[in-house]
Amino acid sequence: MTSHAEFSQTRNNGVAKSGAYLVLSTLAEPALQDHKAGIIITRKIGNAVTRNRLRRRIHAILARHLNSIDSSQGKRYIVTVLRWRAPQATSEQLEQDWLKQARRLGIIKPTAA
Repeated sequence: MTSHAEFSQTRNNGVAKSGAYLVLSTLAEPALQDHKAGIIITRKIGNAVTRNRLRRRIHAILARHLNSIDSSQGKRYIVTVLRWRAPQATSEQLEQDWLKQARRLGIIKPTAA
């Protein structure tokens, strides 16, 4: 996901759940061919090295769990916004928080949970 319009549409029209380290937003879009994911990390989080490290961690989480996202209502836009506490979290804590919010949103298939 690269377009500002896609991010805005997901944030404004979708549903979101917030956790300790991130906010996960999603919007079902039947016209999509594949799921589209985006990550938002502001400069408040830290310097470029810190932000890129967190971005790589979230990419790894998405790569592991993208196939378990429910497609019954069509493909989805998924936006992960990292919160100010994220740099202190381990990769496992980030993954647990991401999965918890995904379950709360109902986007993870029940068999994969």
